[in-house]
Amino acid sequence: MKKITKLLGLILAIMFTSGCTVSNNEVKESSQWETIYDAYVYAFPLVLVNATMEKMTNTVEATTTQAPVNQLFHSRNLANASAKDVVTINTDTLYSQAFLDLSDTAMVFIMPKTDRFCSGELMDAYTNAVKITGSGSDNPDQTAFLITGPDYSGEIPEALTQLAMPTNITWILCRVLSYGQADLENVYAIQNNIQLLPLENYLSGQADVPAKGTYDESNNFIPIEHVLQMTPAAFFNTANQLMVTNPPASADQPLIEKISTVGVGPGLAFDDTILGEAKEDDWSKMIDVLPTTLFSASQDFLIQMNNWRFFGEPVAEFATEYDYRALIALNGLAANPVSVAIYPNTNSDSSGQTFDGSNNYVIHFDKDQLPPTNELGFWSITAYDSDNFLIDNPLNRYSINDRSAVVYNPDGSLDLLLQTEAPADAALANNWLPISADNFHLYLRIYLPQETVLEGSWQPPTIKKAE
Repeated sequence: MKKITKLLGLILAIMFTSGCTVSNNEVKESSQWETIYDAYVYAFPLVLVNATMEKMTNTVEATTTQAPVNQLFHSRNLANASAKDVVTINTDTLYSQAFLDLSDTAMVFIMPKTDRFCSGELMDAYTNAVKITGSGSDNPDQTAFLITGPDYSGEIPEALTQLAMPTNITWILCRVLSYGQADLENVYAIQNNIQLLPLENYLSGQADVPAKGTYDESNNFIPIEHVLQMTPAAFFNTANQLMVTNPPASADQPLIEKISTVGVGPGLAFDDTILGEAKEDDWSKMIDVLPTTLFSASQDFLIQMNNWRFFGEPVAEFATEYDYRALIALNGLAANPVSVAIYPNTNSDSSGQTFDGSNNYVIHFDKDQLPPTNELGFWSITAYDSDNFLIDNPLNRYSINDRSAVVYNPDGSLDLLLQTEAPADAALANNWLPISADNFHLYLRIYLPQETVLEGSWQPPTIKKAE
């Protein structure tokens, strides 16, 4: 892993060359913190997925935002600024979701065939996309699956394709494209045709009567905040327990052997006394620099597109790229593979200056230079605040997309206006994307991107400060 090893080495080198005496204990402690960091980065997506599952299944009955384990819930409204369960949430699609526990059962999952983008992403407990199905996949005709856990040994019905998940926790995240408020009933009809039921009900033909869940006030938290605030003992012992039923991949074994030396691994017990007397301060420092450290370690996967950038392969199919996996979990949990979607983002204008809400900005697309997508694909530009959440505004407008009723210039080009106040020209009201008064950043989502996007021959425009 490319991580704080170099930082630790630099610190020690400075101490040596400056004449400081470095004890064996200090060298040992630095090496130990490197292992702690490795363990944290490895386990972070697992613990975050579990926290997200705890929050989203924390209900007695299914609602539009939660459902008990092994049950679907369907969002009925496009995301707004109150959505805090997942960072950088999109406003293009309505979600249908389920968190599965496959320890004692197998589940049948069936996607409907549609004439619009409708994808089902099935992720393991470590955020790897094991399968993409539906019209947003490379095989839209394969729609009926038997989802099984790592210990399943039963029969596979002929009409179903087995999807053998490597972990017992499985996250199903379906995205259905919406054309706006007037289209929501059509989206609901698609969502209602997504099926999830236990195998025994599928075989018997008996209706599935969903079991009641439970509510625990202590699980009513914002998952990302909850995980980042966990103590070392709470974090690592949660990870250790989760790894028993969600086993690490075989390719992870070298790292698992390493981190087991500090008490992290399936079924182990973590003792925080190993962190030393200054453990609270050292832990806080590690968490504080985590975004910067992960970003630095993931530069090889960063693809530049003018002053936009996005993270390319192997996003969502991480293998042993643990720093990269943790970075994506921290900034955009449940990302798609690049074949399904890319997410270029930027926080600076054409002169390299960081966005400041006291300024107005313009995104100018030349004629015929809007983001190119394949059939059923779409694009959008969304604004987020410094915490990666949608920006509250009186219009409840969080993005502009290929379905927006924008006004084009006489030459066929398009100007999108980024500012805190409505444009002076009322005719351009639909071209206005509200921003926050201080720092903000943008995501350009391109679903089912054409090859010209992935190979870099198409580039998004730079963003200029308005005159």
